[in-house]
Order: sequence, then C-alpha cells, then structure tokens
Amino acid sequence: MIEASDFRNAMSMLTSAVSVVTTAGLSGRYGFTASAVCSVTDTPPTLLVCMNKTSSSHGHFLENKILTVNVLGAHHQHISQAFASKLSPEQRFEHGVWTELETGAPVLKDALVNFDCEIDQVQAVGTHTIFMCRIVAIQQSQHAQSLVYFNRDYHQVGQHVKQTESA
Repeated sequence: MIEASDFRNAMSMLTSAVSVVTTAGLSGRYGFTASAVCSVTDTPPTLLVCMNKTSSSHGHFLENKILTVNVLGAHHQHISQAFASKLSPEQRFEHGVWTELETGAPVLKDALVNFDCEIDQVQAVGTHTIFMCRIVAIQQSQHAQSLVYFNRDYHQVGQHVKQTESA
C-alpha cells in the first residue's frame, strides 16, 4: 500500500507547468492555481484539468461548465500565489489584466497561452474531479519563459540550450 505522503513526495519531483484555471457564469468569476493540467488529444483539441473537490470554487466550475487554462509565464509567480491563497475571488482577479475569448471565462491577457474550453465530461476520482475540456479558442503570447513547479518551489524554464555534437 502506497501512503499518500509518499505519493505526494514522489510527485513533487515531476516538473509541471503552472496555470491559473478560471471560470465565469451565473455564480460569478472564480479561479485556482493548478499544476495538474495536460493534453488529451488534438482531434478534437482536449485538455484534462484536475481540481480538488474541497476547493471553495469547485461547485462553480461544475455549474458554469466552462473554463480557461491560463498557462503562466515566469513573470506571473505573484498571480499563481494569489490564486492559491485564501484571497476572495474578487481580490484574486485584482492581480493581472483579464479579458475574454469565446466562452466568457476570464483570460489572463499576457499568459504564455490561454486555452478557452467547454467542460465536456466530469469524472470523480478520489479527492479530485477530472474535467475533460474541449478547447474552443487559443491565444498565445510572445513570452519565452515559463513558470513551472518542481520540488515544491517555483522555477522558470525556456532558455534554449544549444546541443553539442558527440565526438
């Protein structure tokens, strides 16, 4: 039997992009910081987003049925921290410049990339909900540095390392 703490410690060694996942609708605007986001398929373009069921905004994502994955650049650490904090939803959105694409979910204007999505499927697994999200719009920026999470801390990646030829 694998202990939850052993699993969490092992997963801390898996480098993950940092995103702020947002939604909007009749119940208001909400968002959270996530590292559990990945591509599923390009036909149709689909992302998988995992969210803890105990999150205060969990029910709002289920109700709104839309979300945007805002992939953060290295200069967005403060936004990641705001959306991972105990700030109110309104206070979180005071950080950054927000706009919209197709669904109406909040889009961080200068994110590395924004994936605007409709939630197609919802699956409960243990402590989390998995959202299968069909991408309806994409917006990319020209930023070159990504914010990632590794070993329980923020790092930045994106500097190209030239490969050397072997002898």
